[in-house]
Amino acid sequence: MRDIGHFIGGKEVKGASGRQGDVFNPNTGEVQAKVALANKSEVENAIANAEAAFPAWAATNPQRRARVMFKFLELIQGEYDDLARLLSSEHGKTFADAKGDIQRGLEVVEFACGIPNLMKGEYSEGAGPGIDLYSIRQPLGVVAGITPFNFPAMIPLWKCAPAIACGNAFILKPSERDPSVPMRIAELFLKAGLPPGVLNVVNGDKEAVDAILRHPGVAAVSFVGSTAIAEYIYANAAAAGKRVQALGGAKNHMVVMPDADLDQATDALMGAAYGAAGERCMAVSVAVAVGGVGDKLLDKLVPRVRALKIGPGTDPEAEMGPLVTRQHLEKVGSYVDLGVREGAKLVVDGRDLKLQGYENGFFIGGCVFDEVKPEMRIYREEIFGPVLSVVRSPDFDSATKLVSDHEYGNGTAIFTRDGDAAREFSNRVQIGMVGINVPIPVPMAFHSFGGWKRSLFGDMAVYGLEGVRFYTRLKTMTARWPTGIRAGAEYVMPTMR
Repeated sequence: MRDIGHFIGGKEVKGASGRQGDVFNPNTGEVQAKVALANKSEVENAIANAEAAFPAWAATNPQRRARVMFKFLELIQGEYDDLARLLSSEHGKTFADAKGDIQRGLEVVEFACGIPNLMKGEYSEGAGPGIDLYSIRQPLGVVAGITPFNFPAMIPLWKCAPAIACGNAFILKPSERDPSVPMRIAELFLKAGLPPGVLNVVNGDKEAVDAILRHPGVAAVSFVGSTAIAEYIYANAAAAGKRVQALGGAKNHMVVMPDADLDQATDALMGAAYGAAGERCMAVSVAVAVGGVGDKLLDKLVPRVRALKIGPGTDPEAEMGPLVTRQHLEKVGSYVDLGVREGAKLVVDGRDLKLQGYENGFFIGGCVFDEVKPEMRIYREEIFGPVLSVVRSPDFDSATKLVSDHEYGNGTAIFTRDGDAAREFSNRVQIGMVGINVPIPVPMAFHSFGGWKRSLFGDMAVYGLEGVRFYTRLKTMTARWPTGIRAGAEYVMPTMR
């Protein structure tokens, strides 16, 4: 039985609180490791290490910080497959999907390699008589990331790479459900030349989170998780005077227009609804069938869902693996039960799936509901599992309003051959990320990721230039050098005449 501690001050340390959590193998249901759950003093120790490391790292020129990023990319390529297998063993996603998890995180590291250019300021010569104006960006200090179980490589890298590249010291509190990959990421950054204490990993639960939120030494907090927790993080961190970005839940709709290529739309729904067993904040959980396309879409979709290849993450033929824990399996199953009670039509029922040799694993088959109504809880709430709801909408305007009216505003997509419909939809819809014939519109690292409404609390999105702005402060200097002529005191508001 492995014991997983924390990574503080450049080395793994054992937990001191005496509390531990179970890390499961989702394929078998067995406990494969114990992870330490930090108490307040352990979090304070990590922050103290970060505070001590920050001044020298902030003073390190950005080219040298970029070289650490380049070296990290080189090192991680040497154990890419091993890291993917480790990720799959704790999360349950297939090996191929685990590699994708890592890759999308590395793309943000690649972006952070450009930090010498990204942190350049601005200069205005002669803004007034003998006066020059210039601005610079400086790191905040110690910042923290609180990340979810569903992307144990990608989202920690989304948070820590830009923050560290900007010159901050970082506290990472990953999910206690799959902590091994974040720990290995910290080890590889150290090996790449990052000074001890600049990146610390504190494993834990709410006690660790609250210690981060309340500590005066933490200048900013970035979070991804459910909306209820995002709101809690935002309220408490902001009340403590911190800069906050807190990404919450989602209910991503995919609008299928009557003129859509239905084979393409079906392929898109299969991957977007059932990839990673639906445990993605950008998963499509609602298909909006416009006009009379619903029956045709279901005729193509239903056989594909029934034929889903479900197996352990180690199976190269598997298209979908298990859910992360038994608790989450029971939660997703309860939503399917609820949908039946609410009167939705359960077209494909995956609740009774059992795999030979993996009877104790956290598996559920793909599920499809038809005739789902907006007032139903299975429509309103985030299920976070392989459950797709099909909603019938009479026309384009109704479909656009349906998507815009949902309290979540993370991502959406429209499938159509009509350029005017696509343009009008992307312009009008009240959602932060929009795909046009692209089911999961996650922007590349040189743009930014973030939803609207109750999917994002805070003013700045994640990574890209928004990430650089989040992890830095703007300072502007107004400079005039003496000429030997003294004008005397001025008692009016200075102007640049």
